[in-house]
Amino acid sequence: MAEISAGAPLIREMRPSDLDQIVEIDRKVLGKSRRDYWEIKLRLVQNRAQFAALVAEIDGRVIGFIIGGASRWEYGVPENVGWIDTIGVDPDHQRQGVAKLLFREMVDHLKQLGVVSIRTFVKRLDWKLLKFFEEVGFSQGDMVNLELDI
Repeated sequence: MAEISAGAPLIREMRPSDLDQIVEIDRKVLGKSRRDYWEIKLRLVQNRAQFAALVAEIDGRVIGFIIGGASRWEYGVPENVGWIDTIGVDPDHQRQGVAKLLFREMVDHLKQLGVVSIRTFVKRLDWKLLKFFEEVGFSQGDMVNLELDI
């Protein structure tokens, strides 16, 4: 795992014991607690080899996280295509390069899984997240997001 320099975050694999801190970061970012969601998500990540889940930690405190994985031919997407599922950084540590550190380490993990291309979904008007993904090298892909209100 990556450790950048003194005072910089340590990037390591996510552990079940990180749950409370991840839930708190998610609550700060979204304004609501989703503990049940994160309990399920962490169990999935722990039980499937095609997932990678990392955290950024400073002084034993989780300040950010990222989850990604390799496709297993879902929706006809080849297994050498990966995705970024979730990324979150504590608001107190945003705009300090934490997400970029997490992303770079995730790319290394996905390469080890045989991934050669990465995809993700971003809301069309989420300018901050769009800017982040553009800065790390993403461009518009060839898939179309479809929705149906029911």
